[in-house]
Amino acid sequence: MGTGKAYLLVRAHVANRSDRPKFDQWYHVHHLPYAKEKLKAESGWRFWSRSDPSIHYALYQFDSMEVLHERMDSPQLKSLLVDFDLAFPQVTRTRELIEMMQEV
Repeated sequence: MGTGKAYLLVRAHVANRSDRPKFDQWYHVHHLPYAKEKLKAESGWRFWSRSDPSIHYALYQFDSMEVLHERMDSPQLKSLLVDFDLAFPQVTRTRELIEMMQEV
């Protein structure tokens, strides 16, 4: 049985190596705090893959899958997508909704 916590996992592919420092700074200073605030996430984290240096992950925690689904359908998410696309139109990304099933 799940814990009830739900997460939005965003995987961005920053293919151009020269874009990565600017992307990293923008995400750190602007986008992660902005996304956490707009989506009303409980917490937010970000990661760079050490297996593939072009992959950046952002993870946002929500109280439940129901809350996450509401946020995915919100105008706030649409504004975040526009903000991202204006800043980095060349960066492709995917989103996954995941639910924690176990913590040890």
